[in-house]
Amino acid sequence: MNRNLVLLAIGAVAVIAVAAVVFANTGDRTAPAPDDPIHTDASVAVVYFSETGNTEDIAKKIAEAADCDLIRIVPEVEYTSADLNYNDSSNRTYVESHDPSARPGIANSMDLSRYDCIFLGYPIWYGDSPKIMWTFAETQDLAGKTVIPFCTSGSSGIGSSAAHLEALTDEGAWLDGKRFSGSASYDEVYSWVSDLLAGDAA
Repeated sequence: MNRNLVLLAIGAVAVIAVAAVVFANTGDRTAPAPDDPIHTDASVAVVYFSETGNTEDIAKKIAEAADCDLIRIVPEVEYTSADLNYNDSSNRTYVESHDPSARPGIANSMDLSRYDCIFLGYPIWYGDSPKIMWTFAETQDLAGKTVIPFCTSGSSGIGSSAAHLEALTDEGAWLDGKRFSGSASYDEVYSWVSDLLAGDAA
């Protein structure tokens, strides 16, 4: 065989071999998963109140998506199943919701000073946030923070609940909130968080 043809054949084999190695290393590689935690330049926390677990489930998904701290608002007196019985107009949640002066105590102290952004979550009780959230709004310093409210409910939207809380604080920059069903998927939560934090993504 002509020497030049031999060299060409060897070169072709080498190219094919290299291409095979490259394909083997990259052919099955996928792009980073769209649900990888969102890293931001801001210090973020999810602060939430939950008694039935629905809001807690969404709060955990937000914390996972944003790769941030998770802080539960703990009532001084926990709510019983009887307190949460919507069919009984004498139950605790009904009485608190309809009493403008009701401010249930919070058992745990929270130092939110190091956070720039707070996701603030709660269920909707009788068309508004639970009165313990009003206690939170009146006792926490949210000055200089971005506050992003979210709620869970079976059917009611977030309505004016966030506006009521914002009016009680007169502090912080409050963004529009979002209502989730208790069964909202992680992908739905991630998409919302991603859109909100896109500007801070590192």
